[in-house]
Amino acid sequence: MERLIVTEDGSHSLFSPQFNQQYHSLQGALIESEHIYIDLGLRPLLENASEPVKVFEMGFGTGLNAFLTWKLADSLQQPVQFKTVEAFPVTLEEAGALNYETLLNASGFLQLHDSPWSEPHHLSEYFIFQKEHTLLEHFTSDVMHDVIFYDAFDPRAQPELWTAEIFSKIAALTRPGGVLVTYSSKGIVKRALRAAGFSVERHKGPGRKTHVLKAIKT
Repeated sequence: MERLIVTEDGSHSLFSPQFNQQYHSLQGALIESEHIYIDLGLRPLLENASEPVKVFEMGFGTGLNAFLTWKLADSLQQPVQFKTVEAFPVTLEEAGALNYETLLNASGFLQLHDSPWSEPHHLSEYFIFQKEHTLLEHFTSDVMHDVIFYDAFDPRAQPELWTAEIFSKIAALTRPGGVLVTYSSKGIVKRALRAAGFSVERHKGPGRKTHVLKAIKT
């Protein structure tokens, strides 16, 4: 499969010819997702949750972040309501070639990709999943989310998704005290987040990546 990439930790990623970008860090797709989205973003809230944690993900992509979230929710027996948007979905064949189930010794990955769009799916007792086939600019919701996984392609590839205007839209979907995590720590991203009403923390990145961002809705 032409788009398939094997990253340094042995986990798979995909390459997007449209954006000339890979979906995950070449240093390790699994390491990146676990470090940024799960350990920095979701886990601290989920381990202390008294009610379902609401997650919004910008960029469903390969589905790795959603799969890790599902498995953590089941492991901790803490409910998660997960909603994600994706404008350029991968094919079911491409998703089927990814090795996440083998690496995580877990099943159900293709259910994420095979689930109909715009419908909530109770994939387990602790995980409700819904994906929307749309651009972020067109997405609307009146739900306030606890955690934002911001996983768009790099600002060089999708500059329109890293502006103060778009982060203001995200802020409107985030409860006060809610967190946003992203792999990009560029200055333009930090400034846009602050302009949208987030306080921004810089954290050590996974592997050889120096920094990633965690932003808190003020």
